[in-house]
Amino acid sequence: MRALFYFLLSWPVRLLVRCKIIPDNVEALELGDNKDVFYIVRYQSASDLIALQMACKKLNMPDPLETVQVNGQSMNRCICLEKPSSIIPWITRSQTKALSQGLALLKEHESNVTKNAKLIPVNLLWGRAPVKQKANMGDVLADETSPSMFRKFWMVIFLGRDTLARFSAAVSFREMVETQGSDKVAARKLIRMARIHFHRQTIAATGPRLMDRQQMFTALFANPAIKRLITDEAKSKNVSEAEVKKKALGMMKEISADYRQTVIRLGERILGWLWNRLYDGIKVQNADRLRTLSQEGHEIIYVPCHRSHMDYLLLTYVIYHQGLVTPRIAAGINLNFWPAGPIFRKAGAFFIRRSFGGNRLYSTIFREYLGLLFNRGYSVKYYTEGGRSRTGRLLQPKTGMLSMTVQSMLKGIDRPLTLVPVYIGYEHVMEVASYHKELKGSSKQKESIFGIIKAIRKLRNYGKGFVTFGQPMNINEFLNEEVPEWRESIDPIDPPKPKWLTPVVNVMANQVMTEINKAVALNSVTLTALILLSAENNALTRKELEEQLDFFIQLQRSAPFSSDIYIPEESGKELVDSVIRLNKVDVTDDELGQIISLSEQACLEMSYYRNNIIHAYMLPSVVCRLLRTYDKLSTDEIDNKVEQLAQLIKAELYLWQSHDDIVEQTESILAALQTQGLIKLSKAGYWSINEECDTAYMLNLMSACISETVQRYTIVLNIIKQAAPISRSSLESDATTLAKRMSKLHNINAPEFIDRKAQAAVVNALREYGYIESDDSGCFVATARLTELNETLVHLIEPDVLQSILHS
Repeated sequence: MRALFYFLLSWPVRLLVRCKIIPDNVEALELGDNKDVFYIVRYQSASDLIALQMACKKLNMPDPLETVQVNGQSMNRCICLEKPSSIIPWITRSQTKALSQGLALLKEHESNVTKNAKLIPVNLLWGRAPVKQKANMGDVLADETSPSMFRKFWMVIFLGRDTLARFSAAVSFREMVETQGSDKVAARKLIRMARIHFHRQTIAATGPRLMDRQQMFTALFANPAIKRLITDEAKSKNVSEAEVKKKALGMMKEISADYRQTVIRLGERILGWLWNRLYDGIKVQNADRLRTLSQEGHEIIYVPCHRSHMDYLLLTYVIYHQGLVTPRIAAGINLNFWPAGPIFRKAGAFFIRRSFGGNRLYSTIFREYLGLLFNRGYSVKYYTEGGRSRTGRLLQPKTGMLSMTVQSMLKGIDRPLTLVPVYIGYEHVMEVASYHKELKGSSKQKESIFGIIKAIRKLRNYGKGFVTFGQPMNINEFLNEEVPEWRESIDPIDPPKPKWLTPVVNVMANQVMTEINKAVALNSVTLTALILLSAENNALTRKELEEQLDFFIQLQRSAPFSSDIYIPEESGKELVDSVIRLNKVDVTDDELGQIISLSEQACLEMSYYRNNIIHAYMLPSVVCRLLRTYDKLSTDEIDNKVEQLAQLIKAELYLWQSHDDIVEQTESILAALQTQGLIKLSKAGYWSINEECDTAYMLNLMSACISETVQRYTIVLNIIKQAAPISRSSLESDATTLAKRMSKLHNINAPEFIDRKAQAAVVNALREYGYIESDDSGCFVATARLTELNETLVHLIEPDVLQSILHS
């Protein structure tokens, strides 16, 4: 009868339910070849078990509705923790057989030492709607807490298409017996831990109890800091507190999100359609880090790089599809226009002005609103760059949001706050053309509904998107290392701004940017851009381009920039096909084959994509440049010169390597090049290019990747040599002027080459590492170390470019 019942019920359930599986591959469950599997779920619900059966079938795993023999007795493969609530409220639920099943399995493993069954926790979530502070009838139907048969009926009908099956890593019964024993206490502990596990997963997927906007406003007005400020404002401006409250309420309405799960669900369907139309796929890396953090009770703060307006949508979509609640998103007030503003607000966006303009009331309300989000346990997302990068490089971080995050901790938040850096990359960024217009002096286009319509009309194939979650940064642990006494500044009412806050937040911001760059994703467009922009006349034969792509990729596989880097699996030929399909290059056919080149306009656009990944090839480029420049160098000489240049590059491009890392990676690069036969090591211990190798020319383009960087450093050094002592303003201005001249003389199209902010970054790096210093009047003068750096740069720069710099 049981089999017949499930067979009949499976037909409507299969029609109504669509199950999103996390993880979507059986390897992630760490089962190996072991098929002696049991499942544990929250509720003894027929619809849950059929949904689980559907998911297991997709993963080619054992059927959860089967029975197995344990100690000579038949037992269900699926262990259920609770029975559904009764339709009649006053009838108490009976207990399931979970405890006896768990005990029987532990006893069997105690008596049979060869047996090693696995237990897989599976959390089935219907709709993922958060519990509200004030629930209405619709919310009660969506509430999954011990649903009755009647409520589950409506859940299957209305929420079945948004069902999540989250498979956790398998637990070994053998290990449980060896560590916990096999008595009733161990069985109870197993059941208790399973309940806690499911509770944490449910909170991670649905979020904490949801407050509506009015409840948030009430909580903010009850905040001691805001109450005190309202009183002070009323006295200082000689107005009534009611007037100040009215003004404060207007600011709260301008800032606060109005989260609606229905908008998230609708948005997921629309974005699913949009991504299939726009992208060939979204590559996601290290999402398991998010699930681990949420399982451990961390408050997650997503800190992504910012390249496009697509970032808001893409990252939220990816997080949702990892089985986690979508974050509250800090968005610029420029996006609060109709109809986008109201939609974004209901999707969790809260809006921030570009400048607080000394408005104490606004800054306090915003800070306390952010603190309220943290206190209530909501995940948050904000961009430390403050705006989209126009050059493709990471911008200097703006520390306001990070500072307010730390200040929120000083109110005594009792859960760990953890920053998750996120690298977002694309094979096509729809705003690139407008970015170059802005860099040339055009005013930034204001966001509007007409701009959205125009963008929608231009929708086309954008290639692939890439989202990589970097190494999480626990703020509590970070502060313990940087400021061991930081807890002395905790004040639950209104903590004063401590002296250590600004310098520590600056260090934190730079570390966040470093972790973002550490998680870089290489792709067909960025690699092609890097290679063709380094080639003479920005052109190569197709065969040469394919060979260079293979070489650039293989070097990263042999000596990776970082453990988090994404390296494409495709061959050079496949990557070229992809770039051609995306219309990023010009293709010319002649009798000898194809020539791949970049037009003048394409050079401008492709420089943006090159800058997304150029930091990953700085060390290999420096090594190849040194080998090309000097006839022979010892390992120590190469290490010293690489570190000398890497110090400057690190400050500008947020490289993560320490001194030891640079030495280790330099030697890995040398070993990789030697393995390919491109370089050789003499018996006397000197490295040189292997001229007998037919493919030694491959090093040329790799070495050219650093050309513009070396040129910019040489420009600044030459001005200091000629004009010191010189003020910072004059140095940056003169360097920018000379860079513009060099750009015209030597056809350098990179926008950052003539960007004053880029020159300022070089100046800051030279000062930080002791190559220049300030005299009594505050002007810059050279130190003794500058001569040594100048000698290295003079050897690495092209003779014609050096001549232009020296005679300008």
